[in-house]
Amino acid sequence: MHEHKSRLNNKWVEHIELINAIIAGILIAIGWVLDANGNNGLAIPFFILAFIIGGYAKAKEGIEETIAEKTLNVELLMVFAAIGSAIIGYWTEGAVLIFIFALSGALETYTMNKSQREISSLMSMQPEEALLIENGHERRVHVSALHVGDMILVKPGERIPTDGIIMSGKTNIDQSAITGESMPVEKAIHDEVYAGTVNGNGSITVTVSKKSTETMFQKIIDLVQSAQSEKSPSQQFIEKFEGTYVKAVLALVAIMMVLPHFVLGWSWHETIYRALVLMVVASPCALVASIMPATLSAISNGAKNGLLFKGGVHLEQLSKTKVVVFDKTGTLTKGEPTVTDIIISKAVDKQEFNEAVLTIENQSNHPLAKAIVAKLQDNTNGQKVNLASVDEKSGYGVSAELNGKQWKIGKADFVGREDAIHYHDGISEKLSSEGKTIVYVVCDDEIVGLLALKDVVREEAKRAIQTLKENGIKTVMLTGDSRDTAEAIAKELQLDEFKGECLPSDKVTELRILQEKYGTVTMIGDGINDAPALATSDVGIAMGEGTDVALETADIVLMKNELSKLTKAVSLSKKMNRIVKQNIVFSMAVIALLICSNFIQVLDLPLGVIGHEGSTILVILNGLRLLRGE
Repeated sequence: MHEHKSRLNNKWVEHIELINAIIAGILIAIGWVLDANGNNGLAIPFFILAFIIGGYAKAKEGIEETIAEKTLNVELLMVFAAIGSAIIGYWTEGAVLIFIFALSGALETYTMNKSQREISSLMSMQPEEALLIENGHERRVHVSALHVGDMILVKPGERIPTDGIIMSGKTNIDQSAITGESMPVEKAIHDEVYAGTVNGNGSITVTVSKKSTETMFQKIIDLVQSAQSEKSPSQQFIEKFEGTYVKAVLALVAIMMVLPHFVLGWSWHETIYRALVLMVVASPCALVASIMPATLSAISNGAKNGLLFKGGVHLEQLSKTKVVVFDKTGTLTKGEPTVTDIIISKAVDKQEFNEAVLTIENQSNHPLAKAIVAKLQDNTNGQKVNLASVDEKSGYGVSAELNGKQWKIGKADFVGREDAIHYHDGISEKLSSEGKTIVYVVCDDEIVGLLALKDVVREEAKRAIQTLKENGIKTVMLTGDSRDTAEAIAKELQLDEFKGECLPSDKVTELRILQEKYGTVTMIGDGINDAPALATSDVGIAMGEGTDVALETADIVLMKNELSKLTKAVSLSKKMNRIVKQNIVFSMAVIALLICSNFIQVLDLPLGVIGHEGSTILVILNGLRLLRGE
């Protein structure tokens, strides 16, 4: 009960800015209705409450930022413009300015909170405890208590708590969290293991090689945090423009409050009135409306077409993409092994072969075994499988006796490497060059067949890559799989470049090289190991069925893993940028016209409000054109 209340309180605190913005909006609506019915005196208290509730967070942020950075900002300008509107009797306009900015501030805060939750989610995947072996005894300790050289025990199915070297035991380890490899990797004595990866079917003892703060998994977390704190060039430009714009407007208002009285002979009433009108017409409402409606419309359009955009800045960046970098496993491929070839010798009956392999492999939980079972069940029309006692040699294969015959299924070293290499006129070399994993089948010491498995390419991947290349976008693949596998996939998809055996840090390094060489780079991935690269890239795109961390880190999500939607995203991005540029030019021209008209005293406040709000409505309508589906 206490935990439930605590979660509710946390949710309330997390969304307090959004709640305040909504309350302010309701108060504005009430005030507007009262004012429209001639109850101005009753309406003003509601507007004042809307000012206080909606504007508190942004006003506080603006003041604190001004004090800390010793520079003015748009937050203060919006507050001053709203107060200026109220001073000259336009309470509704002032309150609406506050409401718009309060809402945008709430969305910004929500995004920051999501980023923090994403890091927390990533950190939760690293075990907090390890089984330390000291003087022949085992005891649970926190990973921070481990030192380089300590010996730990990792049991089957457990996550490995720290980077280290195997000292005894054999097993297969799911390293997808680090390398993105689709299949478990066989590990034996003296092999390196990484924190956060999952131990398979064997117990191993590991010597700690790195402190908990220096593990590969911790580096992934650090890389994500570092990349997310970096500001894009566009963001930096906007911030510089913001400071200049605010200073210019406030300086002009200050001058207009004094200079026209002495130079042009205006009365003090006229001088102050004109300065306050300037404050209102120069407020960046139209500029805000130039971007937000167009952005939200594009995001809605994308959602209808299987694209989830997390913000307009990512849409903007996507249109500038020069290079698209793909992860392999789960992105270009389906992320699971599939039997692609079955070769059976004439010396054995096909039905007997299928039944023996199906019976034996059905006893294993290994991903390769599951893929073989799924394939053979299809071939045998789902016939009932007879159970058999199976002897498994971890990392090599399995053996069993069926109907008086001795069967063995496994890798080349398990069945005899020389025989395996020469089987069926050396077919294994050709299959291996295609990036396939080969499993041999032996009956009574003679190889009678083989099965080749591969993480098959998605059907739509080739079309998506071809379309990108036709649009002048370079395609690159970075994968944790072996170079041979990477080369086979790259050749099949006709990619421009590829690199295999990449750790997460290698992907980040390669991305930065591409950014320096070509400019804007987009990264597409689906795994935990892709998170640093997704965060480092100018635009990170996650596959919809990817890991939670990849989905949270990415800027765009392709729902239902549809790579074909990538080209749609680029097209939508370019269209949105065109409309935003049109809106900005138009709104700036109107603001300039209103300012000039006010200065030559031909613009009164009602006309200023009509011009200001009218231009805002026009740019909103222009932005809403993006709602139309394509």
